[in-house]
Amino acid sequence: MKNNIAYILLVVLLSSFSSFSVNSEKDKQKINLVLDQWHKAAAEAKFDTYFNLMTNDAIFIGTDATENWNKEQFQSFAKPFFDRGKAWSFTAVERHIFFDKSGKTAWFDELLSTQMKICRGSGVLVKVGNDWKIQHYVLSMTIPNDNSNEVVKIKSPIENALLEKLSKK
Repeated sequence: MKNNIAYILLVVLLSSFSSFSVNSEKDKQKINLVLDQWHKAAAEAKFDTYFNLMTNDAIFIGTDATENWNKEQFQSFAKPFFDRGKAWSFTAVERHIFFDKSGKTAWFDELLSTQMKICRGSGVLVKVGNDWKIQHYVLSMTIPNDNSNEVVKIKSPIENALLEKLSKK
């Protein structure tokens, strides 16, 4: 009798892992599609499509230290670019996706081919009903380690002033 109960518990446990794994793979595919559609919508200047893939409380953090926007602020910044017929063109060349235990929150990092050469994107998506939406996105430019001193020299005059201003808040 004990062996039967142990066997049943083992089957239930394994089937729950198997189910999560299958759902996880399906959700990874959905998330890849959302992120690819999001990047494509920017390249094709589809404003509504782009912003509808984000939650209402989404945050976008850009490459400039001053670019930390809620969705409404980001829309205001981005609108003139979309109105010109092309915003920006990012294509993922590598992406990693991870899930929390509930399967309703995912985070990712991606390397992107862009007009700025290789950039890194990272962020969080949440499941809203059956759909995945971008809630937080961070875009970063990559800098080869051997060139970081050169980049710091270029950034210093601008960012020293910004650091001073921020430290007074």
